[in-house]
Amino acid sequence: MKKLYGSATEALDGLLSDGMMIAAGGFGLCGIPELLLQAIKDAGTKDLTFASNNAGVDDFGIGILLQTKQVKKMLSSYVGENAEFMRQYLSGELELEFNPQGTLAERMRAGGCGIPGFYTKTGVGTVIADGKEHKDFNGETYILEKGIFADLSIVKAWKADETGNLVFRKTARNFNPPAAMCGKICVAEVEEIVPVGSLDPDLIHLPGIYVNRLIQGQHEKRIEQRTTRRQETV
Repeated sequence: MKKLYGSATEALDGLLSDGMMIAAGGFGLCGIPELLLQAIKDAGTKDLTFASNNAGVDDFGIGILLQTKQVKKMLSSYVGENAEFMRQYLSGELELEFNPQGTLAERMRAGGCGIPGFYTKTGVGTVIADGKEHKDFNGETYILEKGIFADLSIVKAWKADETGNLVFRKTARNFNPPAAMCGKICVAEVEEIVPVGSLDPDLIHLPGIYVNRLIQGQHEKRIEQRTTRRQETV
């Protein structure tokens, strides 16, 4: 099975359609599949639903698709640094389904494991629980959350071998593995592709069985919030 492609555009060929659901990895600006997101923007695919922890910032990450009004709905945990995201939501232009971060990650993981739903205490007694089934276990109330089954997953990893085994770096590991698992097709972009056998099997974070297409590229690696301190003089 051919997994290696020459560019993000080639890797997404035949996979995009209006109205589809896409699960995207990334945490803040860390581990965002920026090359694949740019290719989706260039393709002009619209009415998209994205399941992603956040939407990047105004001109980076999913934010570039919000600027072009290609996103119809977001399943997210955090809107913080994206002014356009907040503007579209507050004006009614964008549908938003808020999820606690752990719930969103588990919804993706559950979908990847073929689990249609699970019960959790997180969100009980809040607006998160509105309209959801409640059930008591051992005297505690839980709500039913549904697994996410996306049409396409796009993720970004540090290293891969030619069969698609992936290794992530630090915080990029938070949402990328579950996002990769829950899509019918998964496309991964990586910084480096190494020969089969080069990766220590014990250090592989996502098995290649989940990855259908793979590209290597250059990444910007922005810093979301740069914090500095004044240098003290002696």
